[in-house]
Amino acid sequence: MIDERYPTGRFSAKGAPLTPEERAERVTRIAALPAEARAAVAGLSDEQLDTPYREGGWSPRQITHHLADSHLNAFIRFKLGLAEDGPTIKPYDQDAWAAMPDSSLPVEASLGILDGMHARWVRLLETMTPEDFGRTVAHPEMGDIDLDFLLDLYAWHGRHHTTQITSLRDRQAWD
Repeated sequence: MIDERYPTGRFSAKGAPLTPEERAERVTRIAALPAEARAAVAGLSDEQLDTPYREGGWSPRQITHHLADSHLNAFIRFKLGLAEDGPTIKPYDQDAWAAMPDSSLPVEASLGILDGMHARWVRLLETMTPEDFGRTVAHPEMGDIDLDFLLDLYAWHGRHHTTQITSLRDRQAWD
């Protein structure tokens, strides 16, 4: 049985530098996320957007806003990692962010953020060298992590959350 929390499986880091082909595949996934998120929520009513994907889980509306929050943080983490030597990045309480009043806005607010920010992020990723992907940031809870790890993580992250929405759609037969 598939764990509804992780419909694509839990994240598992490769543990070694990504190959150029693996990086290209991850960048392609990140580039595709805005359209995939938009398709996942397309045509959903407010009631459907506010239906949690599982007991105790977030709703498609919260997931969409979380993707914008999380990927904005990711973009900034990449820029910090490229601009500074081993900067410390700030973790955040994603559940607290998902409960804030702005998470009740229409999803278009965050879909627009994903469109613009992902265009910039993908451009940045496409210009990075293998050495750039080896640069590190210091995460207070995880230690030093390289940009290859972050690329791998956020490529998984987008698919993980859009699949939560699409699996809810499938279970509810909303289409």
